[in-house]
Amino acid sequence: MEDDSEWMKLPIYQKCEHKVWKARLSGYEEALKLFQRIQDEKSLEWGKYLGLIKKFVTDSNAVAQLKGLEAALVFIENAHVAAKTTGEVVSGVVTKVFNQPKARAKELGTDICLMYMEIEKAEVVQEELLKGLENKNPKIVVACLETLRKALSEFGSKIVTLKPIVKILCKQFESREKAVRDEVKLLAVEIYKWIRDALRPPLQNINSVQLKELEEEWVKLPSSPPKQTRFLHSQQDLKAKFEQHQAHGEQSDGEDEEETVVAVDPYELLEAVEILSKIPKDFYDKIEAKKWQERKEAVEAVEALTKNPKLENGDYGDLVRALKKVVGKDANVMLVSAAAKCLAALASGLRKKFGTYAGQVVPTILEKFKEKKPQVVQALQEAIDAIFLTTTLQNLSEDILGVMDNKNPSIKQQASLFLARSFRHCTQGTLPKSVLKPLCAALIKQVNNSAPEVRDAAFEALGTAMKVVGEKAVNHFLSDLDKLKLDKIKESADKVELPGGKKAAAVGGGAKKAPAKTPSLAEAPPKSSGQPKKTQTGASSAASKRCKPTAVAGGKTKKSPDSKEFTEGELSMEVCEERAAGVLPASCLQQLDSANWKERLASMEEFQKAVETLDRTEIPCQALVKMLAKKPGWKETNFQVMQIKLHVVALIAQRGQFSKTSASVVLDGLVDKVGDVKCGGNSKEGLTAIGEACSLLWTAEQVMSIAFAQKNPKNQAETLNWLANAMKEFGFAGINVKGFINNVKTALGATNPAVRTAAIALLGVMFLYMGARLRMFFEDEKPALLVQIDAEFEKMQGQSPPAPIRFTKKSGEEEEGDEGEDQEEDGAAAAQDIMDFLPRTDISDKITCDLLSKIGDKNWKIRKEGLDETAAIISEAKFITANIGDLPLALKARLSDSNKILVQQTLSILQQLSTAMGPGLKQHVKALGFPVITVLGDSKANVRAAAMTTLQAWVEQTGMKEWLEGEDLSEELKKENPFLRQEVLGWLAEKLPALRAVPGDLMTCVPQLYSCLEDRNGDVRKKAQDALPTFMMHLGYDKMDKAAGKLKTASRDQVVGMLEKARAVMSAKPAAPAKAGGGRGSAEPSRAASGLCHITENHYSSQRDLNVQPHLWFCLVAAGKKLAVKSQKDDEDKSGPIFILVPNSKEQRIKEEKQLKILKWNFTTPRDEYVEQLKTQMSTCFAKWLQDELFHLDFQRHVRAIGVMIERLESESDATISCLDLILKWFTLRFFDTNTTVLMKVLEYLKLLLAMLDSENYHLTEYEANSFIPYVILKVGESKDVVRKDVRAILASMCKVYPASKVFPFLMDGTKSKNSKQRAECLEELGCLIEGYGMNVCQPTAAKSLKEIALHIGDRDTSVRNAALNTVVAVYNVCGDQVYKLIGNLSEKDMSMLEERIKRSAKKTTALAAAPAKPTVTERSQREHPANPNGTFLRKPAQEDPNKLNQARQNAQHSESSHPSIPKEFQLDLDMIEMDQSRVCELPDLVQHKLDELLEPIMIPEPRMRSVSPHFDDLHNSTASTINFIISQVASGDINNSIQALAQIDEVLRQEDKSEVMSGHIDQFLIATFMQLRLIYSTHMADERVDKKDIVKLYGCIIGNMLSLFSMESLAREASLGVLKDLMHGVITLMLDGRMEDIEDGQQIIRTLNLLVTRVLVKSDQTNMISALLVLLQDSLATAAPPLFCELVIKCLWRMIRFLPETIDSINLDRILLDVHTFMKIFPKEKLKQLKSDVPHRTLKTLLHTLCKLKGAEILDHLSMIENRNESELEAHLRRSVKHNGNLSGLKRDRGNEKTGLCTEDRMSKAKVSDILTEIFKKIGSKENTKEGLTELYEYKQKYSDADLEPFLKNTSQFFQSYVERGLRLIESEREGKARIQTSAVIPQHGVDFSLSSSNEELKPAVYYERLKILRQRQGLENNSKPQQRPPISSLLSSKPPVASSTDMLHTKLSQLKESRELYQQEHNTHSHSPTHAHTRSASPAANLDDLKKRLERIKSNRQ
Repeated sequence: MEDDSEWMKLPIYQKCEHKVWKARLSGYEEALKLFQRIQDEKSLEWGKYLGLIKKFVTDSNAVAQLKGLEAALVFIENAHVAAKTTGEVVSGVVTKVFNQPKARAKELGTDICLMYMEIEKAEVVQEELLKGLENKNPKIVVACLETLRKALSEFGSKIVTLKPIVKILCKQFESREKAVRDEVKLLAVEIYKWIRDALRPPLQNINSVQLKELEEEWVKLPSSPPKQTRFLHSQQDLKAKFEQHQAHGEQSDGEDEEETVVAVDPYELLEAVEILSKIPKDFYDKIEAKKWQERKEAVEAVEALTKNPKLENGDYGDLVRALKKVVGKDANVMLVSAAAKCLAALASGLRKKFGTYAGQVVPTILEKFKEKKPQVVQALQEAIDAIFLTTTLQNLSEDILGVMDNKNPSIKQQASLFLARSFRHCTQGTLPKSVLKPLCAALIKQVNNSAPEVRDAAFEALGTAMKVVGEKAVNHFLSDLDKLKLDKIKESADKVELPGGKKAAAVGGGAKKAPAKTPSLAEAPPKSSGQPKKTQTGASSAASKRCKPTAVAGGKTKKSPDSKEFTEGELSMEVCEERAAGVLPASCLQQLDSANWKERLASMEEFQKAVETLDRTEIPCQALVKMLAKKPGWKETNFQVMQIKLHVVALIAQRGQFSKTSASVVLDGLVDKVGDVKCGGNSKEGLTAIGEACSLLWTAEQVMSIAFAQKNPKNQAETLNWLANAMKEFGFAGINVKGFINNVKTALGATNPAVRTAAIALLGVMFLYMGARLRMFFEDEKPALLVQIDAEFEKMQGQSPPAPIRFTKKSGEEEEGDEGEDQEEDGAAAAQDIMDFLPRTDISDKITCDLLSKIGDKNWKIRKEGLDETAAIISEAKFITANIGDLPLALKARLSDSNKILVQQTLSILQQLSTAMGPGLKQHVKALGFPVITVLGDSKANVRAAAMTTLQAWVEQTGMKEWLEGEDLSEELKKENPFLRQEVLGWLAEKLPALRAVPGDLMTCVPQLYSCLEDRNGDVRKKAQDALPTFMMHLGYDKMDKAAGKLKTASRDQVVGMLEKARAVMSAKPAAPAKAGGGRGSAEPSRAASGLCHITENHYSSQRDLNVQPHLWFCLVAAGKKLAVKSQKDDEDKSGPIFILVPNSKEQRIKEEKQLKILKWNFTTPRDEYVEQLKTQMSTCFAKWLQDELFHLDFQRHVRAIGVMIERLESESDATISCLDLILKWFTLRFFDTNTTVLMKVLEYLKLLLAMLDSENYHLTEYEANSFIPYVILKVGESKDVVRKDVRAILASMCKVYPASKVFPFLMDGTKSKNSKQRAECLEELGCLIEGYGMNVCQPTAAKSLKEIALHIGDRDTSVRNAALNTVVAVYNVCGDQVYKLIGNLSEKDMSMLEERIKRSAKKTTALAAAPAKPTVTERSQREHPANPNGTFLRKPAQEDPNKLNQARQNAQHSESSHPSIPKEFQLDLDMIEMDQSRVCELPDLVQHKLDELLEPIMIPEPRMRSVSPHFDDLHNSTASTINFIISQVASGDINNSIQALAQIDEVLRQEDKSEVMSGHIDQFLIATFMQLRLIYSTHMADERVDKKDIVKLYGCIIGNMLSLFSMESLAREASLGVLKDLMHGVITLMLDGRMEDIEDGQQIIRTLNLLVTRVLVKSDQTNMISALLVLLQDSLATAAPPLFCELVIKCLWRMIRFLPETIDSINLDRILLDVHTFMKIFPKEKLKQLKSDVPHRTLKTLLHTLCKLKGAEILDHLSMIENRNESELEAHLRRSVKHNGNLSGLKRDRGNEKTGLCTEDRMSKAKVSDILTEIFKKIGSKENTKEGLTELYEYKQKYSDADLEPFLKNTSQFFQSYVERGLRLIESEREGKARIQTSAVIPQHGVDFSLSSSNEELKPAVYYERLKILRQRQGLENNSKPQQRPPISSLLSSKPPVASSTDMLHTKLSQLKESRELYQQEHNTHSHSPTHAHTRSASPAANLDDLKKRLERIKSNRQ
């Protein structure tokens, strides 16, 4: 029972892991209830159980495990953090639950797995279950199979990945256990439900009986597809839809059902088989054998291998070539058939990977179709169909078109049938107009073929194309076919059934779209995701447009809705006369052929009137034009009649339904008259009207052929002029460029200059549309002619083609948009089609076997010959066809040649090929393009550059699609070659942004991209990061994030972070070109289209910020207007703020850099990624226009931007500071520019910026300094003096806003530069820092720094040597002969140089001995010359132009001019001192005062009040910079410097109205203080040369300052944790220093230190103090510090614990508990107990106990800052303490009465005495009540004389005991009426406020003179020889002396002025001062005034 009661008290989570199973069972039950109660899925309570869930499911006790499973299931269902436990819990379920005999346990285990799948962890669960299938325990295997089956049944094949499951089925079917075989059978049946026949191929190898059983089960399954019944958390919308369907009785349309079935490709479920290694070794010999039997054996061996449905990727090039040879050349048809089957099998097994070889094989197969044997034809058909599925129709179109003109009808027929079959697998998207157009043209020729089988095949192909892309798209190419043939094509289209029942485009009507089904293995591989839906949508919209019925106005002639032009047969003359008579007057017809021209004229006028009155449908066009052609017809001799006749032709064409038949009647006559002077205009009008009626394309072709068939040059010239004008009016859409070019070439060769001129003018118009490529067609023309053509092109350069104003009329009133759309498509394709018009040469016959063998020869010289010959062949041919035989394979081999020269030559040939072959290059991308990418991995940069140039040339011709299809690019990126990866990724980052769509295969490159993100090579990582947003632009974030989920955890986290960043900078996809406006639309100008990609790229590079609305990418304007990139936003208003103040933005940037989320600003030269990162960071803080200016390429824009920043510096100072890090980073980039103008502007701004920062009291952070100072130092070595001067000024100002000790290391790094000027300047700056700030600036240590500096004494450069020597001399001036120890060993030569320099310096010192010894604080703070005559360094800017320094100071002080200042008489005239260079430091003229007034009675002010010290405040208006400088002097290695600095700070601290200026500098001051304490401890105390009195004096000043500081609570609380820790460490170390006992007044210092420690503990921020002590204790225990040290730290902690009841509400418990947690983590309970003393352990327990006692259970709410609280000892300890305190308080309440009764009177009296004395001593210890406490103690002792005070005093310091005794004696004296004792010298005013003001007696002036004297002695101004007159240490620690009158102020001023002149002599005087000078000043005021007058006279005479 005791055990039970013990664990029953534990918290739930502790019970759950208890060793007793009952405890665990109870814990699981309670946890289950708790989990059911928690409503918030993100509650912190879940986190406590995160590490326990696995234990829940793997409990060794079956009963407890069952309950644990229930609790785990509820946890997984409700906890947000449950997903983190997936792997370990499912693994535990598989191994420890599935083997349990209890069915309930297995059921819960399965539920847990399914629940994990529901919370989006399906992949992890599936992986663990598949691992379970490898377990030897059949129970586990069965349970895993069952779980997989349930998961598939409920979640469906979208969630459960079937491929890995299918792979293991065969193995499980072979299991010995029947239960396993039965379960796997059920699983196979379930899989079959989802993927149907796709499961059959993978299971073909299982036992036939099992397969038969499966077949029987499969037959029983319902035909309807299964549905997902359980949904993920992210699928709640689907769940709602499913529930809605359930509620309506399972009614859902067929489309939804289709969507539930996931398209699974059986090919993907198969394992790839490697067959290349299995090919018989003698295969290639046998395949060439003469005996057909041997060849047959070889082919059969390969055929057996290729039967594997999926083949491993490899180099099949040799095998394909061998089989191709058999197909093409073998005479045995059986072998041809077998080889064709092998090729088909290879294509099916390799799929897209076979595409590389498609271009080689298809021409051979097409040529082989001449065979008539059915088995051969069938095998070839199967082969070419399989090959088609591995590539695209576009790649094969050249080969198909090549055989369309073959004489053999079988080849034509089979080619057409192949096209028909290929079209079935295409969609509107994959069958663009550019591909369809040439194929349709070739098929139309076949339609007219004499062979019926050829015609039928052509009809079938055209019908299939019509079915796929729609009747409208195909009719565009069928304009020349008659109605009978069109009907035949439509009939064929109706018969076509597309694979899977697809109806991609309806013919004639608007058929409903049907959902696309997945093609089977025999049909097509799966298309990229998203494509089918897009296609169907487009088709549906197109079909809906076409559904609208259209009719001819009037309804007389009905046409097909999609017919585009009116066609009619030729009419006989009789019919024409009859129809003409029906519309024309009889007289008109009779007089048409009259011999009298006037009658003919009248007849034509009547003819014209009749035509004008007729309706369009009533005009019999053909009849009328034939009437016009009757004799005399076009031979009319009267020009007036001819003019009307031509005008009537135009009217008929415009107003009637004018057919090509009618046009043929009149064209000859029109062309014949086009050159006529009088009739030419009317003729051209008629031609234009016919162009509108019958299309310009047809009209122009007819007109050109007629004109150039004539020999009339005038007609030819005018025809060309008409055509040029018509092109402008109609646009360029549909123009037959090839035909025109041939005619133009004929015209250019004409002898008549007018014809040539007209031809050149026509070329100029064509240039507007075609661009510079047009010139390619005329390269062979004569040079003189080319000059004229170029001149014409030059005229047109930069002009835009005009908008079309005429359009081809349609027979019906169809939608205008359709025509515009067609024309737009034509225009878009124009740029691609231009290259097709070039006359190309077939060079395949020149690629001979000899040439190929030369290229592959072993001798490199012969290989080079072969390549030279190839280059010559291509160069000679200029433009070639895509058929180049086996040249690609030969060139591919040379790309991997060991001779790099040949590789480069091959690349050059490939560049030639790209220009010569044009778009036909696409089919060689796989064979030759990707080997070029492989060359990008070459180690030589020039080879890589050549490869990239070649690649870019190829892409320009082929586009990017072919390169991104398939896995070839992914395979290249898999190669771990850093050069290859960075080049390819850079190329992709450049190209992808310009693409509007990419193939889905790009996804295969993503794993390699992620691999590159973690590549060891930095350049690869950088390029991968650049490419990441471009991939995401096309693939989307979700897909890429999902792909990242498959990476290892460490990699995944890193990649996901990069994805988030990429998502932020990802740009939108380029938009599709906007359609042209203006009604019917216009053709897109091809030249503009050709520049589209370039424009898009440039625009993308500038579009980074997604928060701004994206720009319009481009807008194509009607009629070929200029392509314009337009911004949606107007120019940004520049009047707003230039910097945006974003809270905490700088802190966030610092945090990100520390966490390495962004690049650290550290580089030798700035790389692009740094610039881009800075741009990104600046985008949120800088005005957009300013950022654009700052990153503009024009340096003038930079200068302008900096000018604006200078103007706004004062007004936007806060925002400037918030963006300071970014501003400084941008300036570092400018330091790498070479433009001096920008650099000078930058330096100007930086000087003003540093002055502003100084005035704002801002100090640079380390983050800012590290990003800026190293780069400023680079410019200090600039060759231009003006730049160096400004940089030195900046470095001088830098020390005002950043500690000099931290600038020092940067300068040390600068001395390592290769630039001698930089080394010299840095050494000079180092000397300045040492002279100005002492040796403390030397970091990390003086010795290390000096050794490095001394090395430069031996430098080759004279200026560097001199600078190094001067720096060492400066050190010598500071620390004397100690410099020789610091610099280490030097060579004899260097040492002699140094000694000589030091001697020279010493001589100067002697010569200038009268000069002032030290620079004043003012001079140092202003960075002027050191006053020391030994000074080596003079700040050059100050030397060169002091006026500028004055001006800068005035500017800097301008903002503070309004502050109240000290009267002018107490200020130094700094300007006059600076201007006077004759003396380094001279006294200014003093204002004459009437000193007699001092004899008059004066009012004594209150001692607490003190006027402003002129010595401190008047020297510099910039308070903060002065304080910074003085604080830096505190840590000086020179004791006198330090004492002076401490005295000045002490003056500030003692003035209540001025002490606040120290706010913000407390940490800085304390750091300097404990640095000085360390220096004393380690250096001065050990140095026998240092006078110990000086050390005592320095200690006194330090302690006095500290006491003053910590008497002001507001300032004391500013001390930070780290500083307090170091301060306490320094003070305690000093207290324990044994050497202090040997020093006079050492004990007094230690006693004062005790008081200081108490003051620090009381006045500091209590949170910081406790934390500091905890950390200090932790460090001291860790470093094995002396026991006394630890003891003192612990005592301080105990003191803080005693304060806790008063301070508990003001301290930050969370932070203290975090420090305690850290302490306990480093020193667990066991480790603490191992220490020699148990005091630290008890102290810690007491601290926690006290906190628990004061806060109770609330203390547990303050653990928020501790991560993994469950792992902390602290929480458990606090819980125990809280519980104990609760019980204890209860017991106290219960037993209170009993205790009271038993308590004796004696005990009560003792307790009361103890309480009274405790209270009294508390009062004595506090500053406010100390006097009251002493009085009460005195009275208590009087009343109880036998009271023992020893117990209360024994634990206090000796100083406190003495203080109490003296206080008691003082009170006793007062009460007995004795003389008053002066206590202020005995008891420091810091401890108890016993000041003179406590007396009511009137104070005499002598008291103040005595004070002044003490102060002067303390500052060393009265160096009396008598030791007894030296002020005691207590005077150094005394409180603020009251300065009552102007007399005292004057004394102080005189003292300070005298100090600067006499200090040097005082330090070096060896004899004592004269007694007259040493005597103490008389107390008489008159005597003292006389003395003052004499001193003033002496000062004035010295000035004169």
